[in-house]
Amino acid sequence: MAKVRRILIEIWSFGRELLGDNAYARYRDYVAARGGCPLTPQEFYLSELQRKYSRPSRCC
Repeated sequence: MAKVRRILIEIWSFGRELLGDNAYARYRDYVAARGGCPLTPQEFYLSELQRKYSRPSRCC
């Protein structure tokens, strides 16, 4: 049973990584390892939106 649970946790973690759901957690760990003060989740979300959509799009 413990092996099945471990496999399910690994699948869940892989899915979060694949979909980018853990971006804030990775960012927070990165900043904390360097002794900085991380943004709040809301500030991080807004900064990611600005980063993604502030550049001109070549689409259409």
